[in-house]
Amino acid sequence: MGRAVAHAVCADPALELVAALDPHFEGIDIGEVTGVAGCAFPVSSELAELSRANVDVAIDFTHVEAARSNLDYCAANGIHAVVGTSGFTEADFPAIEAMFTTSNCLIAPNFAIGAVIMMRFAEIAAPYFETAEIMELHHDGKVDAPSGTAMSTLERMAKAKGDWPEDPTQKETIPGARGARGPGGIPVHSIRMRGMVAHQEVLLGAAGQTLSIRHDSYDRESFMPGVTLAAREIANVPGLTIGLDGVMGI
Repeated sequence: MGRAVAHAVCADPALELVAALDPHFEGIDIGEVTGVAGCAFPVSSELAELSRANVDVAIDFTHVEAARSNLDYCAANGIHAVVGTSGFTEADFPAIEAMFTTSNCLIAPNFAIGAVIMMRFAEIAAPYFETAEIMELHHDGKVDAPSGTAMSTLERMAKAKGDWPEDPTQKETIPGARGARGPGGIPVHSIRMRGMVAHQEVLLGAAGQTLSIRHDSYDRESFMPGVTLAAREIANVPGLTIGLDGVMGI
């Protein structure tokens, strides 16, 4: 993701790549690490490099523990933050919101614009259907399940409709066969498989009809238009924003 972000930022005429942090590549030139042309600075492992390089917006795709520290630094130093790291929960948001008083922060479970629209469509459809389930499919290196996108979709659907009917299944031949229960009691199924990137299907059913809303990301490049959009617009979205919807206006 870091390499993809570096290429996307360099390709956007409204953005300039001025710093990169990764302890695994400390001291190595950014061009050698990512293959981007037109940039010449060493990768750093120190957060202070963000200030030395006069960074306006930091883009974070790390691990949640590291991201919390990174956000502390950004908030304390007036740097906007665009975050795609998975693992944040509702319990994290009040503290993050309280920190960002002189700069802004956007945390998105998914930066693929099609995925954001998929979640919005599911939210709109929810009140009109009687049953729903979510299946999310990701590469086998993903560490959390369900995905942040699935959790966000579940929360939005539950809020739009309230509680959904109870599962009529009386016996699971194999425990867990009906998946986990998310907000509103909506079943969610997580698949981890080599060859996949990020995919989600929302299935809704009512008498005599079903609706399937699916989004597929086949390459990490699919996230980059959303990342660069957020980097360009974050200065105009005060405080903490959850989801790319806030800069898309949907």
